[in-house]
Amino acid sequence: MSEEATLEHQSDLETAGGPGVMTKAELVDEVARVVGLTKKQAETIVNIVFDSIVDSLRAGQKIELRGFGSFRLRSRKSRTGRNPKTGEKVEVPSKKIPYFKPGKELKELINKVLAESGVGSDEVEEAAGE
Repeated sequence: MSEEATLEHQSDLETAGGPGVMTKAELVDEVARVVGLTKKQAETIVNIVFDSIVDSLRAGQKIELRGFGSFRLRSRKSRTGRNPKTGEKVEVPSKKIPYFKPGKELKELINKVLAESGVGSDEVEEAAGE
């Protein structure tokens, strides 16, 4: 998709659902609509993409999607936490967590759309409930 088509597509999404959360089912519907597939075919594609990302992360690989961003694992150290109900100290083991870093092009596209619509980043965060 060209940048212009992407911006038009983004505009369609904004007017359709407004700010909020896009669910997996809505993503499947959108893929089916844009590509002209059945919902079942689009769901298969979305699941394959998600499963591939998860499998790569499990294998310790970094996923780079040029123009979009990258997924990688970060390590969290073990620590002492508290049980919120009892206040008792609990040892939390070290673990790996997935992390997404947006690419330069994605950031620029988002900021361009926001600038053209006159919406500030504070307003977007408020609308998203953050």
